[in-house]
Amino acid sequence: MKPTPPAVNTSAQLTRGTIICLIATVIWSTTAVFIRYLTVTYDMPPLVLAFWRDAFVVVGLASIFVFTNSKRFLLKRQHLPFLILYGFVLAVFNAIWTISVKLNGAAVSTVLVFSSAIYTVFLGWRIFNEHIGPVKIMISGVTLAGLVMVSGAYDPTAWQFNAAGISIGLVSGLAFSLYSLMGRACSYKLIDPWTTLFYIFGFATIFLLGFNLLPGWNPEVSGIHGLFWLGDAWVGWLILILLSLGPTIGGYGLYAVSLTHLPASMANLIATFEPAMTAVIAYFLLAERFTIEQLIGGAFILASVVALRMSERMVVIRTDIVQDS
Repeated sequence: MKPTPPAVNTSAQLTRGTIICLIATVIWSTTAVFIRYLTVTYDMPPLVLAFWRDAFVVVGLASIFVFTNSKRFLLKRQHLPFLILYGFVLAVFNAIWTISVKLNGAAVSTVLVFSSAIYTVFLGWRIFNEHIGPVKIMISGVTLAGLVMVSGAYDPTAWQFNAAGISIGLVSGLAFSLYSLMGRACSYKLIDPWTTLFYIFGFATIFLLGFNLLPGWNPEVSGIHGLFWLGDAWVGWLILILLSLGPTIGGYGLYAVSLTHLPASMANLIATFEPAMTAVIAYFLLAERFTIEQLIGGAFILASVVALRMSERMVVIRTDIVQDS
């Protein structure tokens, strides 16, 4: 039997969730800038980067809890197995996403990870009984078309990667959709989103430590000393810490909060605005110019977000009418 999702029965709740998710996406969109700097400047192995990113997130969240609300450390025992699994999914996603960026480049890996929109719409329908219809399917298609144009993946030269790169990119989309759906499940279980974030990143750190140290899992790292790839490069460590405290805590945290107000499919599709935001940041920080194709693609994505918001609003209105009658 499919679990029945909690009712989202007010337009204000959808609006609040949409705003939170958009803010999360803006913050999240700086992630590629930090990762690109670390992998290019220091040739940092993806799994090592993912490990330290998650570890610093745990330290940052623990510090925030100590000075703000220590009750967020509390967790019911029955939720522990689910959060361990959730942490494993997060570890896999962080690892695969970072590897995909290295193998495929920013443009292609971004398109492939946001294939999660299709996964999430389907899985949300099958697992959480979320509404699916021709409008949402059409919006998904338009969104992906916009992503291709914004990222520049329409250029044939951007698709010159091997089968391993394609597979890893597609799996990263599936991993992200599973992350989104498990976040929605946490809202059903009424777990505080910040508590969830602390524990899943904690478990993800443990799993990533294993990914790095287990023989044969990460050939770029030989022994514990391999984790300290940056050595005495304090600027690199600073960038890594900023990556953890900024786009990671801010992006993941606010995204988790948005999932308490929105269906996973809607939150995931809103998050597809990230490539457009990344393009804006690159324009100001790296002096990269927009092409006509990128402007059109950005318009497609924005139009999809607006259309999705309007379609969900109509669902709420129809639900209210049925309940009132």
